Amino acid sequence: MAGIVVKPRARILHGHDWVFSSEVLKVFGNPADGDVISLKDGKDHLIGSAIYNSKSQIVARRFSRRRQDLDLDFFRRRIAQASEYRDRRNIDPKLRRVVWSEGDGLPGIIVDRYGDHFVLQTLTLAMDMRKDLIGAAIVDLFGDIAIIERNDVPARKAEGLELHNNVLRGTPSRSAIEIEGVKMEVDLLSGHKTGFYLDQKHNYGVVAGCASDRRVLDCFTNQGAFALTCARAGAAAVTGVEENTDNIAAAKRNAVRNELKVEWMQQDVFQFLRAAEKAGAQYDLIVLDPPSFTRTKSSLRDALRGYRELHMRAFKLLSKDGLLATFCCSHHVDDSAFLQTITDALVDARRSARRLRRFEQAPDHPVLPTIPETEYFRGFLLEMVPGR
Repeated sequence: MAGIVVKPRARILHGHDWVFSSEVLKVFGNPADGDVISLKDGKDHLIGSAIYNSKSQIVARRFSRRRQDLDLDFFRRRIAQASEYRDRRNIDPKLRRVVWSEGDGLPGIIVDRYGDHFVLQTLTLAMDMRKDLIGAAIVDLFGDIAIIERNDVPARKAEGLELHNNVLRGTPSRSAIEIEGVKMEVDLLSGHKTGFYLDQKHNYGVVAGCASDRRVLDCFTNQGAFALTCARAGAAAVTGVEENTDNIAAAKRNAVRNELKVEWMQQDVFQFLRAAEKAGAQYDLIVLDPPSFTRTKSSLRDALRGYRELHMRAFKLLSKDGLLATFCCSHHVDDSAFLQTITDALVDARRSARRLRRFEQAPDHPVLPTIPETEYFRGFLLEMVPGR
């Protein structure tokens, strides 16, 4: 088997599963992009099998610590293991992330389940070349289901892959899900991510549990999940702000379907917050759940500046004992950076707050301590401290 020899200080020798181009000592056997290769250290010891792409900054991604090929049996076994883990965690079998890339030992593969519809993303060249095998494994394990390919993710460009959506199997239709008693329609072919924010699934109930009799502002409402679950939980009034036309239309349909009253505002969130401050508006619970502000380290400073302004304006609109539920899905913004940004925003707004809890990505998005990239989501629930 062709492969590469890694340099002595390569991170893969310290528990990670990636090899960057700068960590390659030499390439042997002339591997082709998309091949399965062997990884060796400087003493010619095998340290695993990996997928290879010379055009990517991450030239190799290990998927096994022994010699292993990517055949149907492998995919069936790994996906079954991922599913069994989620069964043990009592995660809804019909609404879950079935496979979370490196978190489940399948680098570049994401599989989400919405009832009898499965959404597949292949974000690495090697896995994209084998998507028929992956689809066959899914069918073997789960039976007569539809498979939708959602490969419109910008991350594919780093692997030299085109962006597109497709139907791999079956006849897809709009899928109906239920979150905290709220019925929602999701568009699996063109909705954000794979159709819904499954990483937030366990947080909707927590935030809604704080909403009773409160004036709620849901920023970046997307399809309205936080706004609608808060309305159902007895909020005094709910406003949902979203700039995207398709998302706000979906949010309105979901409100009608559930007979819930929400004031929907199609507007840029920053503009809305500035105008609300000028108008003297006040809210008792604000939700900030923006899309990622940065996908690269190079734009981290600008992202933190954006998060700081966003939080400062939200703090100014909160009542004396108001609550802020804030989330960040930018991997490059770690806990310390996010907390420091919140601290700076509190200083700017001349407010004080206490932290009530930390939010994490749902357990069907498992985090591996040796691969920090598997953790991209964080959030906090804050309570304003009156009179300070």
